[in-house]
Amino acid sequence: MAEVDHPCSSAASKQCPSQYGDDSHTLQVKYKDVDELDADEWTLVHKRGEIIELDVLGEGAGGSVSRCRLKNGSKIFALKTIISDNCADTQKQILRELQFNKSCKSPNIVKYYGMFLNEANASICISMEYMGGRSLDAIYKKVKKRGGRIGEKVLGKVAESVLQGLSYLHENRIIHRDIKPQNILLDSHGHVKLCDFGVSGVVVNSLATTFTGTSYYMAPERIQGHPYSVTSDVWSLGLTLLEVAKGHFPLDIDINGCSPIEVLTLIMTFQPRLEDEDGIVWTLAFRSFIDYCLKKDPSERASPRQMLKHPWIIGQSKKSVNMEKFVQKCWEDETSGE
Repeated sequence: MAEVDHPCSSAASKQCPSQYGDDSHTLQVKYKDVDELDADEWTLVHKRGEIIELDVLGEGAGGSVSRCRLKNGSKIFALKTIISDNCADTQKQILRELQFNKSCKSPNIVKYYGMFLNEANASICISMEYMGGRSLDAIYKKVKKRGGRIGEKVLGKVAESVLQGLSYLHENRIIHRDIKPQNILLDSHGHVKLCDFGVSGVVVNSLATTFTGTSYYMAPERIQGHPYSVTSDVWSLGLTLLEVAKGHFPLDIDINGCSPIEVLTLIMTFQPRLEDEDGIVWTLAFRSFIDYCLKKDPSERASPRQMLKHPWIIGQSKKSVNMEKFVQKCWEDETSGE
C-alpha cells in the first residue's frame, strides 16, 4: 500500500513554532525515533508532516487507528486518533491524564510513545506500540469463522496477563474502566497487553464516584451509578472471557436490535453460565473463575491481585502454550499472500 501523510499531519504547516527551539533542535528531532521523542517533539513532527501512514487498521465514529512510522524513523507504531469536543480545557485534561500511560513499565500494558493535539479537527492523537496480533475480539471471531473456538489454555494465558496488567494499574491507583475483547491486544509474538486506559482519570481514592461512558461490559454497580472500585474491572474481565469461550456475547439477545438501556437492564438480572457444548468441555476450575468474576455484589469480588491466586490461574500458569504459534496460525491465510 502506498504511503500517505497521516490526517493528523498538517502538510500545510511547514514552519516550526518558535517555542520548539532553534535549527539545531529541529535537526536533532529529525533523527529521533518514536520512543525518543518528548511531548513538544511529537507536536513538532506532527506540524512538520513527518508522520507517515502505512495503512488504516480500523475506523469508527469516535476516530481511527493507523499503522505508521516517522519519516526518518524505522519503528512501526500505531496512531490512534480520537475525535474530541473543541473545549480546550477538556482536551488539556485528557492529554494530562494520558501522560501516565507513557510512564507505564509493565509487560502487560501496551507501550505509549506520546500524544499530541491536532487543532485542525480538534482530535487527540496517541502514538503507541503496534500490536501485530490484533485484538482478542478480532482473534476469537476469526477462529469462530473457521468453525473453531479458542481453547482454555490460551484463555488461561490471556486471563493471567490481563490480571497482571490490571494489578499494575491498580497499584498505581488506576481503574481501567473499559475492559473488553477489543481492548485486549496481542503482538506478533503472542504477548497479551491492555490498551485504552487512563482517559477516565486517575483514581486518587480507593473508590471512584465518576460515572463515565456506557458499555455492555459494565459491572452492575456501575450501571446503577453507585461508587465502584477496582473489582469493577474484574467483572468486565469475567464477561469478556465468557464471551470468548462461548463465541458470542453472553446474553442470548441481539445487541444491535436492543437499546443500550435494555441490554444493561438484562445484564443486571442475567445469571452467567458456562456450559459444555458441541464437544467442548470446560473445566470446573474455569467455571469457578468465571463465577467469582461475575458476582453481582462488588464486595464479594476479589481484586485482580487476589484473582491471580485462583486455582484455575495457578494451574494454567504452569501449562506451556506457544502463543506466538497461536497468533501466526490465526492470521496465516492473510500473511501467506504477502
